[in-house]
Amino acid sequence: MKVRRLFISPGHNFFGHHDQPAGNHPTIEAAEIECVAGRGIKGDRFFDFKENYKGQATFFSQEVFEALCAELKISGKSPGDSRRNIVIEGADLNALVGQEFEIQGIKFRGTAECSPCHWMDAAFAPGAEHFLQRRGGLRAQILSDGKLRVEK
Repeated sequence: MKVRRLFISPGHNFFGHHDQPAGNHPTIEAAEIECVAGRGIKGDRFFDFKENYKGQATFFSQEVFEALCAELKISGKSPGDSRRNIVIEGADLNALVGQEFEIQGIKFRGTAECSPCHWMDAAFAPGAEHFLQRRGGLRAQILSDGKLRVEK
């Protein structure tokens, strides 16, 4: 499993915005992010969100992003538009639900699938929510401290 891209956002655009317009907090791409066990990713909207939160870090698959773009004929979008933190290549994220795993010396526990919602159609294109069913990413808890870096 390789880290291809990393993202944080200081605020919520979709989370908690039911029946309201989306927020306008930027998604910031980073070369590295700091993971803090039990707390989240420094600088991200879910850092210290609540104790034992199951989405301290979120993962998205580069391969799924590429398939989404091909299927819906999307161009000019970033996997960061998914609002996931860590874009990886070479892993079945759904297989990590309920599992402990390690990336670059940092331990995580997969807690749940990131189920896509109707906002994905606005973030990417109509049909994205449907396409991303069962492949929307992974929510995880951070079990050890460390810095993740983009791998070339």
